[in-house]
Amino acid sequence: MSARATEETIALSGLQREAEIRVDRWGIPHIRAASDGDLFLLQGFNAARDRLWQLDLWRKRGLGLLAADFGPGYLAQDHAAQHFLYRGDMNVEWLAYANDTQAICTAFAAGVNAYIALCEREPERMPPEFGVFGTRPAHWQPEDVVRIRSHALTRNGVSEILRANVMSLSDAATDLLRFELDPPVEPRLADGLSFADIPLEAARLFKLATAPVTFEKDRLSASLSDAWTWSEVTDLGEVVQRSAEEGSNNWAVHGSRTESGRPILASDPHRAHAVPSLRYLVHLDAPGLNVIGAGEPSAPGVSIGHNGRTAFGLTIFGADQEDIYVYETKEGEPDFYRYGDGWEKIERVTQTFAVRGYEEQVLTLSFTRHGPVLYEDTERHRAVAIRTVWHFPGSAAYLGSLSYMRSPSTEAFAASLDHWGTPSVNHVSADIGGNIGWFTAGFTPVRRNWQGLLPVPGDGSHEWDGFLAPAELPRSFNPVEGYVASANEMNLPADRDSAAPSIGHEWAEGSRAKRIKSVLAADRSHTLTASMALQTDVYSRPAEVIVSVLREAASSLPADADRLAGLALFDCWDFQLDAGSAPAALFEVWWMKHLRPALLARFAPDETVRQLLLPGDFDRLISLIQTPEHFWSIEERDALVLSTLAKGWQDCAARLGPNPSAWRWGDLHRALFEHAASRVKPAAESVWDVGPLPVGGSRSTPMHAAYRPGDFGVNAGASVRLVMDVGNWDNSVCVNTPGQSGDPRSPFYSDLAEPWSRGEYVPLLYSRTRLEAETAHLIRVLPAETRE
Repeated sequence: MSARATEETIALSGLQREAEIRVDRWGIPHIRAASDGDLFLLQGFNAARDRLWQLDLWRKRGLGLLAADFGPGYLAQDHAAQHFLYRGDMNVEWLAYANDTQAICTAFAAGVNAYIALCEREPERMPPEFGVFGTRPAHWQPEDVVRIRSHALTRNGVSEILRANVMSLSDAATDLLRFELDPPVEPRLADGLSFADIPLEAARLFKLATAPVTFEKDRLSASLSDAWTWSEVTDLGEVVQRSAEEGSNNWAVHGSRTESGRPILASDPHRAHAVPSLRYLVHLDAPGLNVIGAGEPSAPGVSIGHNGRTAFGLTIFGADQEDIYVYETKEGEPDFYRYGDGWEKIERVTQTFAVRGYEEQVLTLSFTRHGPVLYEDTERHRAVAIRTVWHFPGSAAYLGSLSYMRSPSTEAFAASLDHWGTPSVNHVSADIGGNIGWFTAGFTPVRRNWQGLLPVPGDGSHEWDGFLAPAELPRSFNPVEGYVASANEMNLPADRDSAAPSIGHEWAEGSRAKRIKSVLAADRSHTLTASMALQTDVYSRPAEVIVSVLREAASSLPADADRLAGLALFDCWDFQLDAGSAPAALFEVWWMKHLRPALLARFAPDETVRQLLLPGDFDRLISLIQTPEHFWSIEERDALVLSTLAKGWQDCAARLGPNPSAWRWGDLHRALFEHAASRVKPAAESVWDVGPLPVGGSRSTPMHAAYRPGDFGVNAGASVRLVMDVGNWDNSVCVNTPGQSGDPRSPFYSDLAEPWSRGEYVPLLYSRTRLEAETAHLIRVLPAETRE
């Protein structure tokens, strides 16, 4: 153990035998216990030790318990959240993941509660946020781990509502500017429905149920009469943008294409940035189980990592797991909706909500046979509901990893995916036998008579016919290419039967996937260093395509001074969006603030429609530029490209100064990890925010670094990155950001933010020898009754 390591001893009720938590000098805890029961007890205890405020807020948001702590401003969000809890048979639910799921979750919840009890005995351990808000952490029930669904990712209910509204004002071709459909299909509204039946308001409840918790002084001081004014999530453009930014990269390279002869597996899931991070790195070691990697701190197990024999990673796969249903309700009796040859009654559930400073409030939750009611119009005799896989057993996010994290091989890993429900993902795996594989998984509804792109009647004419069997979803084992990779792109097999049930039609921009696969295809001797470079690669496909078109346009039309200056700055540029790059700054300002809006205005002149399309489908927009003959004239395109470049140059000069040699993309494109409480806590505690840090890349680069179009602030991308040397596990690397701990007082709260922003990594230690040498803090945990 390091000579500088600190030690402490803690007595823990429920622990059967002595155990330990070794925290290495990068904040990664390595938990060692004598049994699975003790191990998962300690995982919950340790998660609370580092992330208690985050865990408590996650639980209260998901269960709809915020108003009890924070007042009426959170009542509408509580009401929305409770619509999406799992309400089915818990016996079936427990068995949907792994045979010992209930025992694992029981131990995990007991561990969280044990740390809360320790904080009550030793108040100095309590995270400071509770003091700021005058709240206390609540105790967990095992069911809390699985019943909360609304923090996960599914699709495409809100998109169906948006498509209906775009088509009501324009047409299906215009909606492709929002989301290009692949495989191509013509979305048509079902007989008997009208676009007027599907207002934008129908998306409100779902958006609110899945929204993060925000703290503003006005919201915290809201009175009961103001409660329902706090039901809008954000403006529509921002909502669409946020949902489009969720993604990931992963790949596995066969040993025949690596320098070492061993497989390499890399995974860097992308989500909205936050402090603390959504992900948490942990090492779990007990007899028969030795797994390390990343998961979400609110759930037991590890979903991205390795177990000493098999490595695994994941990215989102675009399976469509939601549908919007529209019902005819009975005139004079709006509680009844038409189904088949008769009428069924809407289930109204009365729910009591505690509200800080006020008496309990009694609100109603409404459900059809398909799911939560999103909207009711008694005058038009219509109701709208959403059907989602969340309401089926086995749909707790990432919990299927309790099965696969114990897989001894890639083949066994694939066989375990029957237990994976949500989110729908591209799994990659590699094992010490040299095998690699790509396996898509997730509950995928079988729709026999529609594609899932627009709302459908809820009268029984459009029903799911179960889910596709895992073997019917795309997969590949030891492909001849020598690698597998995914980045949320459309990756359905080209030869898939067009008459087969639809899997999905909405996918992430293809730029990241094209770059990753081109690099891997050209690398016959891949290394760990090469995988790290690819995870932090900032090559921009949109930049290469658009600047090439710009050069063609400039050769045919006269250019003014600003255009000539822009062309000169792009001369010899390698299309890398480095943080220190001047051409990168000009390109992103031009593309996002001028050329992209001009394209949308050209093809969607109605401003109301354009708001529904934001931020736009980048693949579609690039196609409009790259192949104009299919959409408009080359002359029109060239004129637009050149005129917007001049505006982009002037804008960049206004933002960064008149000297282009001093422009830096990272001066605009900065990552600020803003603590949820930073807008209301005392100014002296503003150190809870981390950053801002200059960052390269964009939403189109393998190093995904999406930003708010308004101010270029980075708000989404990879928080955790892992690159694993399969078989030489101590050679593996990782990084989390801004740090492992969620406690602002911890040395591990923000220590990884700057290395992360520079594209650096830290060791993912696995062997006992390496770990002991790098231990920063040792916690000896004893059964409470045996402590001396």
